[in-house]
Amino acid sequence: MFPSQVREIIEKAVDNPLAVQPLMLWGPPGIGKSAIPKQVAAERKIGFIDIRGPQLDPTDLRGIPTVQGDKAKWLPPTFLPTDGRGLLFLDELVSAPPLVQASMYQLCLDRYIGEYHLPDGWYVIAAGNRIQDRAVSYRMPSALANRFTHIEFEPSLEDWTRWAIHMAQPPVNPNIVAFVNFKSDLLAPEFNKESAEHAFPTPRTWEFASRLIHIGTGAKLLPELLEGTIGKGATAEFLAFLKVQTELPDIKTIFGGSNFWPDKRMDLKYALVAALATRAKSVNDYERMVQYSEHVDEEFSILLITMLANKDIPTMARAPSWGKWSRDHADIIIARKVI
Repeated sequence: MFPSQVREIIEKAVDNPLAVQPLMLWGPPGIGKSAIPKQVAAERKIGFIDIRGPQLDPTDLRGIPTVQGDKAKWLPPTFLPTDGRGLLFLDELVSAPPLVQASMYQLCLDRYIGEYHLPDGWYVIAAGNRIQDRAVSYRMPSALANRFTHIEFEPSLEDWTRWAIHMAQPPVNPNIVAFVNFKSDLLAPEFNKESAEHAFPTPRTWEFASRLIHIGTGAKLLPELLEGTIGKGATAEFLAFLKVQTELPDIKTIFGGSNFWPDKRMDLKYALVAALATRAKSVNDYERMVQYSEHVDEEFSILLITMLANKDIPTMARAPSWGKWSRDHADIIIARKVI
């Protein structure tokens, strides 16, 4: 399932925590398995507790015994919820040793462990890497696996682009958004188990790369830092993409009224959109971009305007032509949830 589909399921489960079986999200590192549950909890203003299986001992969830009269009573750990609503997120579940995973059997299926009972308003969700991802991973015991609905989590370019320009804080650098749309196979390429390289591109590491650009690491340091974040191959292609911008016309001429648009080269089209989104600042700039978008391919028109709107929606809202553009493209805006 793609991220938007997983989000939809989690939102429904949050509203019906007792009716929906716990979810187990499977997928390679860095594709958003952990981020989406946390975002849903924040948007719904409900609790979110992140429990990392590898950090637990088998007895940690049950708690410790204390003597009360002639009996022993188990005191549950303070990190387990006692009231309210929320998401209990068991992250890196299959990275936990088998005995720790076994300690979660009862909690996942029956919603209690020892003398502790999970409040009715809380929903259990788990995530983990697959064995083929070369992460620390143990095979999930069949008894635990049978307690979940299992979902293979897949990255989606459309979902990532919407997140990158609308939800990320700060928004992902426009050059990265444009490049990943141009070279979509580099959003989350198939993991190469034979590679000895430590860094590789994922949705998470593209965000890290954006932060490096955002803080201004400098032209000399940036290539090496990018190589250590997204890998050598992705870095080489991204830097080559940035050089394409030297082939663009003077951006000022487009803001001044020129409707130049590259005829065939896709790399120039994506580079131009990124350059325009980066340079636009004032209401006049935004107004000019709305007008200019009518002269470019619709796919790039949508990308340009949504990048600008999510960069500064108050400025866009003051552009005189914005109202007409948004009405004319309402079906796309609603369908893609781009603004």
